[in-house]
Amino acid sequence: MDLNERKKLIEEVGEEIITEEELEELLEKKDHPVAYDGFEPSGQAHIAFGVYRAMNLKKMIKAGVRFKLLLADWYAWINDKMGGDLDKIQKVGEYFIEVWKAAGVPMDKVEILWASELMNQDYWKTVLKIAKNHTLNRTQRGLKIAGRESTGKNPAAWVFYPSMQVADIFQLDVDICQLGQDQRRANMLARDVAPKIGEEKPVTISHHMLMGLKSESEDEKMSKSKPSTAIYVHDSEEEIWDKIEGAYCPAKQTEDNPILDYCEHLIFRGFDKMKIERKDEYGGNMKFENYSELEKKFEDGELHPLDLKKAVSDYINRLVKPIREHFQEDEKAKELYDFIKKQEITR
Repeated sequence: MDLNERKKLIEEVGEEIITEEELEELLEKKDHPVAYDGFEPSGQAHIAFGVYRAMNLKKMIKAGVRFKLLLADWYAWINDKMGGDLDKIQKVGEYFIEVWKAAGVPMDKVEILWASELMNQDYWKTVLKIAKNHTLNRTQRGLKIAGRESTGKNPAAWVFYPSMQVADIFQLDVDICQLGQDQRRANMLARDVAPKIGEEKPVTISHHMLMGLKSESEDEKMSKSKPSTAIYVHDSEEEIWDKIEGAYCPAKQTEDNPILDYCEHLIFRGFDKMKIERKDEYGGNMKFENYSELEKKFEDGELHPLDLKKAVSDYINRLVKPIREHFQEDEKAKELYDFIKKQEITR
């Protein structure tokens, strides 16, 4: 695969790339650059994590990128996930690994790491160097990385979070930060402080954040801790339909429409084309080769929201089915999922 093909694959993942020039230079220099993403073990996997994130991983790996996937157990501990029980948090991390396997992520091309295993003397020295090179105001803004607002009543441990996340990047010695747009602040902080502490600036490739089911704004992403916003990889065909049927999808509205969002970022990436089945009296079946065609028909009112929802429900069920079945059939995966179901999920 030549450089242009590799770059094109990566551009299909990145909603924002900082910078395009740096990415091209990196690909010219390295056949297998190293990227990372970090995940707080915090509850049941939804389709943004189990389907969409897996799609991105596979595309980046196809482009020659090697991944370090960081299970951020100490971050989840700081955030009091799973009631602040580190043993439970790590159990959720094991469950995440099973989700990636079931989603078809080539595990021989990724390295799984735990945040708690990185935290040696050099790591904490790096955390302090980073903290010395940005302001408390920026740290407080960075708390939004963890879905937290900064107030005087916050646990003091939260203050470490942004500097720790940046330290991960340098400790892991990666070329690329390939995380969601919600982690942009951490990546920009890493690029800003890198020359001040003698590190290389990482290329930042930020992927799209899938919208929540009930969202009327792109700012409302799908969240594991908000069941009303999410379709989980364990949901049955009936549960998926119930959620899709009740999702926000006004007729002719293409902006801030979660159902169209799933068409663009899930269905047209997981399938070559999309078929909408309709009775002849309502115009008969429709087939679309790409998202733009579908969006235009919906915007013009030629495609009814209910017909679209029925098709989206079917395609999402097809994407979820292999993962759902893995957790029904594999004993280790089933045991981990049974454990997760019994836990109280905290934000």
